Amino acid sequence: PDIKVDRLLLWVNLEICGTSIYCRRRRMSDGDEAARRRTAAVTEYRKKLLHHKELESRVRTARENLRASKKEFNKTEDDLKSLQSVGQIIGEVLRPLDNERLIVKASSGPRYVVGCRSKVDKEKLTSGTRVVLDMTTLTIMRALPREVDPVVYNMLHEDPGNISYSAVGGLGDQIRELRESIELPLMNPELFLRVGIKPPKGVLLYGPPGTGKTLLARAIASNIDANFLKVVSSAIIDKYIGESARLIREMFNY
Repeated sequence: PDIKVDRLLLWVNLEICGTSIYCRRRRMSDGDEAARRRTAAVTEYRKKLLHHKELESRVRTARENLRASKKEFNKTEDDLKSLQSVGQIIGEVLRPLDNERLIVKASSGPRYVVGCRSKVDKEKLTSGTRVVLDMTTLTIMRALPREVDPVVYNMLHEDPGNISYSAVGGLGDQIRELRESIELPLMNPELFLRVGIKPPKGVLLYGPPGTGKTLLARAIASNIDANFLKVVSSAIIDKYIGESARLIREMFNY
């Protein structure tokens, strides 16, 4: 009986130990399964995130290609319109005959009496105005800006800035003389007509560098809203005879 008891106790102990070992293994299996699922979920999320970034890159590339295609399409349309359109003649208005007809000199030489399109402002069609003529009817289609040398046109891009007379110090007498010679004839020309004095056609500022000549010119142009041409002497000197004089004439006629 002692042996049986011992065997029974041993069997029970083994069963109890086996049960405890079994339970411990089962708990460890549940933890491993959760970790495995978590790892699989993170891996799947990373794959989908990479796929999403790849799709975003494809969409961005497709948009850029679409934008480039639209630009190319618009350029092709413009080229087709320019190929299908009929050329026009450039002319110059000599003088108006009446309210409806004008004498125009074409660029090729002959002169024509032509009409004007209804949308064109007839008040702007003065002598010397460059116009576009229809190839078939020679009707004035639109007015063109004045033809000017590119060198003179680039001089106009200089901004005189917002300079007031009070910002120029120590040149009170020079400012007064400039205002009387330039600003007064432009702003109040009736005063000179009343007195019978012809206003000066130009003013020459001379002196050593750094005395404020350019600053005075900028202040005058800023206060009377005039064009300011930045002229470099080397730009108007040309080796061909007559070119420098032509540029100077265009500068003062622009």
